[in-house]
Amino acid sequence: MNSPKMPSRIPKSASVGEKGVFTRTLTEGDVSLFIGATWDVNPYHTDASFAAQTPFQQRIVPGLLTASLLTHLGGLWAFLANEMSFEFLAPVYIGETITATAEVVEADEARGWVKLACLCTNQAGVDVLQAIVTGFPGKFEA
Repeated sequence: MNSPKMPSRIPKSASVGEKGVFTRTLTEGDVSLFIGATWDVNPYHTDASFAAQTPFQQRIVPGLLTASLLTHLGGLWAFLANEMSFEFLAPVYIGETITATAEVVEADEARGWVKLACLCTNQAGVDVLQAIVTGFPGKFEA
């Protein structure tokens, strides 16, 4: 079965070195909606009194909410992931601005498969998450 072709988006190809970048500020509303959808009621994310007693000193954004910023890039690329590996490097706090970058580091044209090296960085330039994602990007018109 041939994949449907879509109008060109970014990243434009499955070529090694191609990158996509997305920046977003994570708000209280984002955290509330994510917790409501996932039921991740961990007190690190939901309880300010609890979080104040931890090394973080305040509530932190759920790690998978931060990782989900990469899905925006995947959506632009009609990317169908089949494997994801995340390493959480530093906490993300409500109100921080995160830049998610995905770069093609391997590509197998015959299979239509790619490996992405991904990095999320906060507004201070601190790496907060790194990931490896493999899967199948969409096909786009030239």
